[in-house]
Amino acid sequence: MSKENWQLLQKCSQETEGLDIILACDGAASVGQVGHEVAVKLTRENAEARMCCLAAVGANSKPHVAIAEKSRKLIIINGCQNNCASKIVRDKNIIPSYEITIAKEGVDKVPTLDFDAEDVDRLAKKISAEVSKLPARN
Repeated sequence: MSKENWQLLQKCSQETEGLDIILACDGAASVGQVGHEVAVKLTRENAEARMCCLAAVGANSKPHVAIAEKSRKLIIINGCQNNCASKIVRDKNIIPSYEITIAKEGVDKVPTLDFDAEDVDRLAKKISAEVSKLPARN
């Protein structure tokens, strides 16, 4: 895709308050890659949602922690049963609105960066449907 066709996102620290924020695993296994791609898909398809940098939250970047705190709904996508994304957020005393673990949703954890697009589509639909029923956090 050429730069002319890039989808520009809201600026993290300036325009994300009041959005549904997605923090996703991007681990080096199939389930982490599915989690990342689900976050991308949800961000691309929903103007009210925006993926944010989980590593920045883990590194205690004040603007990124504030984004998670001020989110309308905070969606956590873990890759495997280690639940790293959830642990990072909870270590900051932030309670997510929604948490899911890809490995518990019929996706095998395999040491590969490859994934099945059908899993991405299926899980994006599931998350979108379930999150739409949740009240705003703030």
